[in-house]
Amino acid sequence: MDVRPRLIEALSVLRDRVDAARFPLPLRGAARARRSRAELLAQLDDYVIPRLRSPQAPLLAVIGGSTGAGKSTLVNSLVGRRVSEAGVLRPTTRTPVLVCHPDDQHWFAGQRVLPRLSRVWVPEQEGGDDPDGPYAAGGPPYGPGAQREPAYGDGFGHGAGEGRDHGSGHGLRNDGSRGDRRGPGHDYGRPGSGYGLHDGYGAGAGADSGMPTVRIETDPALPSGLALLDAPDIDSLVAGNRELAAELICAADVWVLVTTAARYADAVPWHLLRTAKEYDVTLVTVLDRVPHQIATDISGRYAELLQRAGLGHVPRFTIPELPESAGGGSGLLPATAVAALRAWLEQHAQDPVARAAASDRTAAGVIASLRSRVPALAGAAAAQHAAALRLACRVEEAYEEAAERVRREVAAGEVLAGDARAHWHDHKLGGRPDELLDALTSGLTSLLACAVEEADERAADAWRRDPAAAEVVRSAAAGAAGAGERLGVLARRWRRCLEELADEETREARGGQAGERPGSVEPEESAALLATALLGGRRARTAGENLADLLGAQSALSLCDRGGSLLTTYVECALDAERERRLVPLDKLAVPPDQQAELIAALSVLQKEKVSG
Repeated sequence: MDVRPRLIEALSVLRDRVDAARFPLPLRGAARARRSRAELLAQLDDYVIPRLRSPQAPLLAVIGGSTGAGKSTLVNSLVGRRVSEAGVLRPTTRTPVLVCHPDDQHWFAGQRVLPRLSRVWVPEQEGGDDPDGPYAAGGPPYGPGAQREPAYGDGFGHGAGEGRDHGSGHGLRNDGSRGDRRGPGHDYGRPGSGYGLHDGYGAGAGADSGMPTVRIETDPALPSGLALLDAPDIDSLVAGNRELAAELICAADVWVLVTTAARYADAVPWHLLRTAKEYDVTLVTVLDRVPHQIATDISGRYAELLQRAGLGHVPRFTIPELPESAGGGSGLLPATAVAALRAWLEQHAQDPVARAAASDRTAAGVIASLRSRVPALAGAAAAQHAAALRLACRVEEAYEEAAERVRREVAAGEVLAGDARAHWHDHKLGGRPDELLDALTSGLTSLLACAVEEADERAADAWRRDPAAAEVVRSAAAGAAGAGERLGVLARRWRRCLEELADEETREARGGQAGERPGSVEPEESAALLATALLGGRRARTAGENLADLLGAQSALSLCDRGGSLLTTYVECALDAERERRLVPLDKLAVPPDQQAELIAALSVLQKEKVSG
């Protein structure tokens, strides 16, 4: 495969575009797009980009399958000792376990693969390099019934080493005293090794932070260049386990799918098989726990199903039903039961041609799948943006109608009604101008509040009929709370500005200087007449005439023009502010307007790099 830096750069750019894509609105296909995005990120981050940058890294075989398929037992048997818990409790595998040769541990010490998982390191076990181990003699490791458990820390630097003074840094000896001898291969000086969050002891970073973890084991029984990863159940009842299993499978050079004679036709493993075919990954299937009496029949049926699915070329391995497979067994199968699978994995890990073919095929398959997967994401992104625009337009339309209503009712003099009209009549008889201004300000507030409430109802009704708005209706309603108070504040500000404007125009009309009150004209009187003329419409024609008599026709006309502009500005400001508050839930969804174009552009650059290479 072409591993030119420009190809890796193009993949990295595409990865960033995929990461930036958002699908928050509950449209049809949005959930599928979110899953596809997460899967793509996992494959690019955990496998494709790291593999292209480090083609010489060990071949990673992920053992995946359904609950109770025997994945952990298979991994234990391939290694030759218990590295992963196997038992009747389901799901057994909660924390994935990665096993590699000690010489390969540096490949997995950092975040090259599985960057979202923190590492929990287990020291190399004594006897792991025994030349008379299980694959030399064909028997169980370390003698009958002597499976050694890995040591775990308690997160505070005091590990429970099962009585082995080397197992956990500061563990317990058989006599109960504390031991501090470091076990073989346990480099406390290496950053991130051991168990500790800070000092190399304890339970590992993920144990206390809640982050998912992967437990790293080393064993010389595995050939250099091969790593095995025991993944959680793909059909686990725990959603986090299912998601983690899918993420781990995306990081594999080789998928080893384990199913059983009783469940080989289940939907979940076949979904995984179809996905493997779609991405053209290197795939191996293991048919586990096959009774001797029906082994030929079951194996033949499984082969036929694979052939029908276009997977007849996939290597198949059959493991008979054995006492060790049961929950009460040792967790280890005889070496002969897994010899064929182990030989296949060793050959692909150690033969440079086979190893390159396996990893290149998987990486190339994932990259090739981007031709259909990225446009699908781009299409979903376009649908999200279109829906967000549609919802925003409903609010815009509702508030445009609200603005038109306010203009219409102001022109009709609707503000000069009720209490305001009574004060206007009192004013003609010598009433106080500030009381008239109070009534007009209150009437303007009520008019704006009614218009906003009607706009909110119209927009909410349109949103309720739109499935895309299911996530934002409640937030928008919360944003509407307190509208009356906010509108009242703006109306009072308008009044103060109007009074200042009237004061200025009054002084200019009478030739007065700043701070003087020329003649008997009061600025409050000018402001009251101006507000009445602006808000009273046809009902307040006499207000304009009185203002002209007070200030002169030219000054009154200029004051009315400036006051009308001020009223328009404040009404627009009030409605715009309320509209923007209703649009905040949409803004928080962060649906980028250009994510569709950026995804397609990044894919085009990647395809160009592939073709030119």
